[in-house]
Amino acid sequence: MINKSSFIQSLKYCPKIIAGESTRLGGIGKFPYESLNLGIHTDDDPKTVMENRRIFFTSLGKKEEDVAGSHQIHGDDLLMVEKPGQYEGYDALMTNKKGILLSITIADCTPVLIYDSANDAIAAVHAGWKGTVKKLVKKTLGQMAEHFGTRGEDCYAYIGTCIDECSFEVDADVADSFDSSFKRWDEERSKFFINLKEANRKQLLDFGLPAAQIEVSPFSTYLDNERFFSYRKENGRTGRMLAVIGLI
Repeated sequence: MINKSSFIQSLKYCPKIIAGESTRLGGIGKFPYESLNLGIHTDDDPKTVMENRRIFFTSLGKKEEDVAGSHQIHGDDLLMVEKPGQYEGYDALMTNKKGILLSITIADCTPVLIYDSANDAIAAVHAGWKGTVKKLVKKTLGQMAEHFGTRGEDCYAYIGTCIDECSFEVDADVADSFDSSFKRWDEERSKFFINLKEANRKQLLDFGLPAAQIEVSPFSTYLDNERFFSYRKENGRTGRMLAVIGLI
């Protein structure tokens, strides 16, 4: 149900947090949402989704009432979260309030979880290709610096499971937005391929996070589709996972 990550283990000497991402396994949903669909904004049965969310949050020792999330729009707006709830139009959330579980909905886009160990502040970023181009991770870190005094050397980050570079093929209209170091041209397929994980990792490094304090998921939503939902692989008819982080 929960994708295990050494990101959590790397924080064992820091104040306690909850952090992780769900898989598609361990729920009650039926095709095409089988089985742990946590996406509120899907066409799945709302009762099924809420039961799946109960299952997932209970496994973390939390409840729906503890969760802050947003209906994401692939933009670059950031919300300072003061209380749990479902918001509209934000693709990044941050807080220094204990007890709130920040959540990002994913099914190919890149989730980035950030923990500032010096100031006990956290952020969750939804970085699809548009959010990556808009440098939403960089913007979020900048806002954390302004509001909490965040410095790169104090931060830990997890770049979660998303579509892999070998599967994210695009045309020039998308590829032109990316630096050459994050894209490659495939002559045989006449397509560009984009590395979203590396593009977001670069934003973390540029802010000053040590490479050793950044973990990147080795999994792919597209290639590991039996374990993760993939919007592209399943032609848009699929469920959603959550990446979550919270201060205790």
